[in-house]
Amino acid sequence: MDNLNELKTIWQTAKADDLPSAAEMLRIVKQFRNRKLRNKTWAIVVGVIGIIVSITIVSITPHLMLSTKAGVACTIAACVVLATTNIRSIKRFIDLKDCSNLEFISFLEQTRRNQLYYHQKTQVTGMILSFAGMLLYLYEFVHKSPILTLVFYTLAISWILFMWFYKRPRDFKKQSEKLNGTIKKFEKITDQIK
Repeated sequence: MDNLNELKTIWQTAKADDLPSAAEMLRIVKQFRNRKLRNKTWAIVVGVIGIIVSITIVSITPHLMLSTKAGVACTIAACVVLATTNIRSIKRFIDLKDCSNLEFISFLEQTRRNQLYYHQKTQVTGMILSFAGMLLYLYEFVHKSPILTLVFYTLAISWILFMWFYKRPRDFKKQSEKLNGTIKKFEKITDQIK
């Protein structure tokens, strides 16, 4: 019986002040789910609006140069990539309702793998298509003036380089750190509960 009393003492002296309550855990999961659903929904809406605007521009503007049509096609393809990627992943977040800590950690691990794939493959494809679309689309409007062409392409290429080498890695790092923090928090809680 002495071991039972020692175990009871250890159990009662264990610090559990930093553990969130079950209601707090559910709130964290629900908040994470709702934020991701909202972001994915907006990405789908932006993609669809981009497709509609691009098709409208081509259909109401007569006699466009081939470069402009190719630019619009690239822009539409980039919008399709954006919308379909988010449509495919939105189902995972809709299905995330009631789950245990281990199930949520597993969900977050899959989210991390998806995030890495998106950063390395899908986002690269979408950005290349959108940048090519931008450069091709506006060529028709600046090609008659060498100075305007030089200024436009200098600004456009500067913007592309900024987005590719600064904004894209910075956003990925920030999202990864946030996701890793959430995973560590849930792993810590799960380890203390075991």
